Amino acid sequence: MRRLTPLDPADAPGKSKDLLNDIVSRRGGVGDMAATMAHSPALLEGYLDFSRAMKRLKVPRALSEKISLAVQEWIGCGTCLQAHLEAGRAAGLSEADIALARQGTSADAREAALISLAVRVLAEPASITDEDVAALRAHGWSDRIIAEIPGVVALNLLTGAFNLLAGLQPAEQHEARR
Repeated sequence: MRRLTPLDPADAPGKSKDLLNDIVSRRGGVGDMAATMAHSPALLEGYLDFSRAMKRLKVPRALSEKISLAVQEWIGCGTCLQAHLEAGRAAGLSEADIALARQGTSADAREAALISLAVRVLAEPASITDEDVAALRAHGWSDRIIAEIPGVVALNLLTGAFNLLAGLQPAEQHEARR
């Protein structure tokens, strides 16, 4: 059940109006999540800036989608899970890759180590040890990639938690608002 209503750009407060109008001018419409986030100009601006920044990751796109699938499976956001299923397929993930990612792992041991750590960053960050980071390095992951994992997790937590709080459902996510 929807708990927060999406806003039309004309009805959005402060900076949200400008941000939504910018999205409309570039994409032709605004998705339900952004339109609903518009209740808080600070949240909407922060989300858009963070989302843009995270597009410059060194984490390969297919691996980023595997991490997102694992994290969203844990969070339980159907809207985000559906979006990452589609994005994962577009990034070349097979159905087997997707199924493993949703279980928090991968057929590739190197990727499995990173995905597993990402879930721990979400669920139990205080449990991460020097040995865990050393194991990632032993798998060949750079400090840059390791440092980017909390960002991928945080963006997924933000969107998943927001969608769950707002009551956004997967079918609604694909309807563009004009």
